[in-house]
Amino acid sequence: MAKFLYSAAMSLDGFIAGPGGDVSWMADYLGPNPVVDELIPQTGAILAGNRTFAGDDPYKGQPGEGEVFGGGWDGPQFVLAHHPPADEVQGVSFVGDIGTAIAESRAAAGDKYVNVLGASVAAQCLESGVLDEVLVSVTPVLLGDGTRLFEHRDGKTVRLEQISVSAHLPRSATR
Repeated sequence: MAKFLYSAAMSLDGFIAGPGGDVSWMADYLGPNPVVDELIPQTGAILAGNRTFAGDDPYKGQPGEGEVFGGGWDGPQFVLAHHPPADEVQGVSFVGDIGTAIAESRAAAGDKYVNVLGASVAAQCLESGVLDEVLVSVTPVLLGDGTRLFEHRDGKTVRLEQISVSAHLPRSATR
């Protein structure tokens, strides 16, 4: 059965996107990452929020623009959207509620991961009790404001188990 994994690149001060959803800051940190490279073939489906799907692209102006993992992955995508676009998007199913999005992405992923993209969808998966793992690539930058990795407003503690820690600095981060 599929596992739900929330993966994100995060600034040292806890943001996955800058103000207004800006993810252009990630462009300096794209490149080979052994942990992410290992995750890609283990991903059976993507479950993304509409802001993530329709938002900025860290690969803007580069090969792989508009594609998951910069074109490194291909497969079924499910986007949680209350107002889907008028035009059909090849390979993408727009789903109006989290329960249906979870069920459809789980079925499509088979025994692989459903890779959750977007803070709001990740929080909804956590609240629904389906979020199994969180993979955070901490990036050496301070954004100061934007979208946090998690907005956890109810004040309840959520205990997580640390599975592993690895260190990897992309070439551009070592300048």
